[in-house]
Amino acid sequence: MRPGAGTNRPGGLIALSTASTYPESTATSFEMAARLGYDGVEIMVWTDPVSQDPEALRRLRDYHGIPILAVHAPCLLLTQRVWGTDPWAKLQRARAVAETLDAPTVVVHPPFRWQRDYAREFIAGIERMAGETDVRFAVENMFPLRARGREVSAYAPDWSPVDDGYRHVTLDLSHTSVSRSDAMAMADRLGDRLAHIHMADGTGLAKDEHLVPGRGTQPCAELLERLAVNGFDGTVVVEINTRRAESRDHREADLAEALAFTRLNLAAPAEVTSLT
Repeated sequence: MRPGAGTNRPGGLIALSTASTYPESTATSFEMAARLGYDGVEIMVWTDPVSQDPEALRRLRDYHGIPILAVHAPCLLLTQRVWGTDPWAKLQRARAVAETLDAPTVVVHPPFRWQRDYAREFIAGIERMAGETDVRFAVENMFPLRARGREVSAYAPDWSPVDDGYRHVTLDLSHTSVSRSDAMAMADRLGDRLAHIHMADGTGLAKDEHLVPGRGTQPCAELLERLAVNGFDGTVVVEINTRRAESRDHREADLAEALAFTRLNLAAPAEVTSLT
């Protein structure tokens, strides 16, 4: 394990989502995360075979000396056929991978509306699975679709997990931007159920931007500061979109900027003073 990896630095652990380096590979994400100084990675399980293979992930973890802090189950439209088509089987497999790799959290999206049977049982099913393992199933906030002044939700029972009683929730600030939600109010309402953060930014457009934090209008710094003051013990994951980066150097510069922003603002005021 490289020095500092997986340890409690001031303000807690900051991981890099492997989605942040797309279209580069999962293996590249580990290399970049370790070199730039992230404390761990979150695995986005997608069409890259390495992201689906716990033994390949174990080798990458051990080679780079950087822990896997979360597994994002394959819930996207792009990954509808990854690990089969049964959504419960996908979550069971994600849990098994997390347990195998000592990852404390599985991130999961609420069901799409057309997954009617899955949606009908989702709240009870997530609660049941949460009681069977120490791994946290952190249900992520999504957003409604907006067009011509109308809003339509593609998710059921809801795009927002705040009122559905889940034990653990992931708060994504790019998604709060799309939904035009008050991220600070959502965090307050979640209280101790807020277990995981996807740190990104947005400008309120009706699309999921995943900007480098600080480049949009979301209260990224304010949320991080509040988490620090409250002694947040979950993981903050940088999940930004670098697909349009002109080169690998530009991609790495964005990843480094996102880490520096998050590290600075996640440190409690007394810790910031001690570091300066």
